[in-house]
Amino acid sequence: MKMIFLGPPGAGKGTLAARAVEILNLPHISTGAIFRSAIANETVLGLKVKAIIDAGKLVDDDTTIELVKERLSQDDAKKGYILDGFPRTIPQAEALSQFSKVDKVINFDISDSGVLERLGGRRVCRSCGFNFHAVFTRPKVEGVCDYCSGEIYTRDDDRPEAVQKRLEVYRAQTAPLIDFYRQQGILIDIDASPKIDEIVISFKKTLGL
Repeated sequence: MKMIFLGPPGAGKGTLAARAVEILNLPHISTGAIFRSAIANETVLGLKVKAIIDAGKLVDDDTTIELVKERLSQDDAKKGYILDGFPRTIPQAEALSQFSKVDKVINFDISDSGVLERLGGRRVCRSCGFNFHAVFTRPKVEGVCDYCSGEIYTRDDDRPEAVQKRLEVYRAQTAPLIDFYRQQGILIDIDASPKIDEIVISFKKTLGL
């Protein structure tokens, strides 16, 4: 099955994707991972991406599309995949349709206030990167990681003003994909506000698992 995960930042797409990999035995393919892999392997496109990022610019659509096309041609993605972070725009979705036919698009629906609560409360260990939350998963000792004793801090892009900006970008650029795929009859809405175990149950039900 070839799937796309849609939803605003903080909707839990990455968390569910990790669980879906186990359920469906499909690769989780994110644009971030594609960029990092291409750069690490020093492919032609990887070197191009590195130069763009080093210059402080955003990777353009054409380059991103070529990288995704290259990744989806690999053996592990031929039976299916979970795409996360691509497409982000209608032109990217139209380009994707030219080289891969998507079966299902899962739209993780959550309110802006829900996103602000989740991301605004997120705390990250500076040493090991483990995620805590000021409300849901507090560390045993305030400001200290349970696993490596590293410092726990709030990332700049998790501060309320930054989260609001990310939401504005999502609503303007990516949210139109919801209607784009709904019109094709392949979009499924899932309430992303409950805890992850409840979302997993909903996800499995929608797929008849």
